[in-house]
Amino acid sequence: MANSITTTGDEARAYNQFWLWPKGSSTRPVFQLIFLFRVVSFTQNPRGCANPQIEYPGAMQIHVSIVEDDVKVRGSLARLIDSTDDFSCVSQHPDAENALREIPVIKPEIVLMDINLPGMDGVECVRRLKQVLPKTQIVMLTVYENTNIIFEALTAGATGYLLKRSSPEQIIEAIRDVNGGGSPMSSHIARKVVASFQKVTNPVHEYEKLSTREHQVLDYLARGFLYREIAEELKISYATVHTHVRHIYEKLHVRSRTEAVTIHLSRRRGPLT
Repeated sequence: MANSITTTGDEARAYNQFWLWPKGSSTRPVFQLIFLFRVVSFTQNPRGCANPQIEYPGAMQIHVSIVEDDVKVRGSLARLIDSTDDFSCVSQHPDAENALREIPVIKPEIVLMDINLPGMDGVECVRRLKQVLPKTQIVMLTVYENTNIIFEALTAGATGYLLKRSSPEQIIEAIRDVNGGGSPMSSHIARKVVASFQKVTNPVHEYEKLSTREHQVLDYLARGFLYREIAEELKISYATVHTHVRHIYEKLHVRSRTEAVTIHLSRRRGPLT
């Protein structure tokens, strides 16, 4: 048949032996992905993924799109997905702009999304995709471990967050997990999320720890002053105002002027001067 995935008996035996590669080996994930390039023979559609019309008896396929600018990584992920029963890679996209044009038409159940893309970044792409495809689940697959980026991605609408050093088994398991209603994360990322929540304390208590100058800056912010205007009023530099605001945000555990001013107005005694 023209549209079929074929694996010979020798290849299948070699495949089974290869996946028994010692789990402690640092080269195991890399060699597994390379191996998938060589042993799986499949028909490609125009988007470079296995034909989405291939059906597996008695199972509902999980359709996956990949947004990744590295052509080798993109190809490896596509072959990993297409070599797994009940999975089908239905599209590959080298950048966010291409993904935003095509994925809303394809309507996959799952999207694997890189962050560092040429042009629009992956976080903004997630935000825009979720506006048109609210039911599509998006899993970030990236090298970034920065806590702020993690929360930006999750806030934008991502359901999971994996590091690219995850093994093929972990990636496949994550796709199954998110398709089943879970929120998969690499253990290292999950630890960062937990640690971040544990650091959050009562903002009312933290408000009392603001310095006199920080209270002054916050008071001007509440009155609608711009950073430049605050600098002129307090006779300090623009950069110094910016530093004070950053410290205020950190102490109050907020991310915007509105949040900081809301706390300020709820705690401040007397009218704004």
